[in-house]
Amino acid sequence: MQISVIIPTFNEAEYIGQLITFLLLNSRDIVKEVIVVDANSEDNTVSLAQQSGVKVITSSIQSRAVQMNLGAMHSQGDILYFVHADVTLIESFATDICEAIQSGYPAGCYRYQFDSKSWLLKANAYFTRFNGIMCRGGDQTLFVNRALFESLNGFNEHFIIMEDYDIIQRIRKANRFKIIPKCITVSSRKYRSNSWLKVQIANLVIFMMYFLKRPSKKMASLYKRMLNYG
Repeated sequence: MQISVIIPTFNEAEYIGQLITFLLLNSRDIVKEVIVVDANSEDNTVSLAQQSGVKVITSSIQSRAVQMNLGAMHSQGDILYFVHADVTLIESFATDICEAIQSGYPAGCYRYQFDSKSWLLKANAYFTRFNGIMCRGGDQTLFVNRALFESLNGFNEHFIIMEDYDIIQRIRKANRFKIIPKCITVSSRKYRSNSWLKVQIANLVIFMMYFLKRPSKKMASLYKRMLNYG
């Protein structure tokens, strides 16, 4: 089995270089390729990725669902691993994923911790060990075997936001889903630009809209209005 790592980006120059370096150093001959799918970044994300020697694809649409599907379409690995640019992985990620697939889990994710000492964020992260859909998210990274991903027609591109929850729900309807009992590290930048309470309220509102099947464009627009992205 070989893994294709797919990273959707937009203005991620601060993080993309160190992530790619980490992936290449810890590929263990299991990672076949790293693919960066950039949505016309205004910083030097693309040049940094190109300098690292990985495959870079440009998406005309800034949407994680669209970008990740595009990356999957251009990939060759047996396993697709979708990773946000600001996440810090662990050295065993490649073998962890292969072991999960070999033990009968066609998809899964990690638990996470934040790059912060805040006890509120530690409380948030604690719940990622549980199986509920509200404890999931794209920041936990998502691995899925290619056959399953293609049978689901990939990410639903109607979702501008919550595309990760949608595909996880569809995966779990008929498949086992593995939560690897190790923690990757997630950036707390959204919390640094907003209060903890403000982010929690925004998340709750978007979850309610998602379960009420409100239009994705309205969800995304409201989320951007509620939070400061600095």
